[in-house]
Amino acid sequence: MSVTRPDQDAAATPGWTRRPASLAAAVTAELVQRVVRGTYAAGTTLPPEPVLCETFSVSRTVIREAVKVLQEKGLVRVRQGAGTTVTPMAQWNMLDELVLAAAVAEDESLAVLDDVVVTRRLLESDMAQVAARTAGQDTVDRLRALVDRMDELVGDTATYEEHDRLFHDTIMQASGNRIARGVVRSLERQVLNSAGYHGRSGRDMCTASNKGHRRICERIAARDEAGAAQAMFTHITEAWLVRRGEAGDPGRLKR
Repeated sequence: MSVTRPDQDAAATPGWTRRPASLAAAVTAELVQRVVRGTYAAGTTLPPEPVLCETFSVSRTVIREAVKVLQEKGLVRVRQGAGTTVTPMAQWNMLDELVLAAAVAEDESLAVLDDVVVTRRLLESDMAQVAARTAGQDTVDRLRALVDRMDELVGDTATYEEHDRLFHDTIMQASGNRIARGVVRSLERQVLNSAGYHGRSGRDMCTASNKGHRRICERIAARDEAGAAQAMFTHITEAWLVRRGEAGDPGRLKR
């Protein structure tokens, strides 16, 4: 990727249809991708400022701003006299939008998405348990209406998935755990457009998925806290394994 100077004509730069509103943001995004991809491997140093300036055709100010953001994301460590060193993956902020998106894009094994699903499963199972104790009748009625509507939408995958997200969000709101809900919504928003996350889909999968929703709804309506947690755990696990293409292997996500 090449970056235009403010005085350059954007159309002259291959790959960009117009000049980015923020050169630093554009350079940051590219550097994140290069670190995650391993172009700049952990333990190595980033090229010196003059080289990066030449690579991206930007000023030192832009490079310094981009490197500062990389440091905030945990991707690099800056030490006076030692240069800018790429850190191990264990130190990266995996909840950061750019970092997670790049990690998902580069992960052919889907291991990163497995981690996303396991995290979602842990949090949503707990929230389902709380919802079974605290949800009012209006919430139960809404969940039942969503489940009934999704039975009618199994042939319309896109609309079904919108209602699917509403179902889960209704339970998360009922739990009252704003932090857990925020983490789940943030993770889903960041991976929602990933082909790997969507995986396989279709009428049969939507039908099977909604059976899981109905079990969750029934357990919440019955005030069965443990049953609601288990139903959510099973639903998220099975739905992901089917989308991932590993149905019949629930041990794949055993943690």
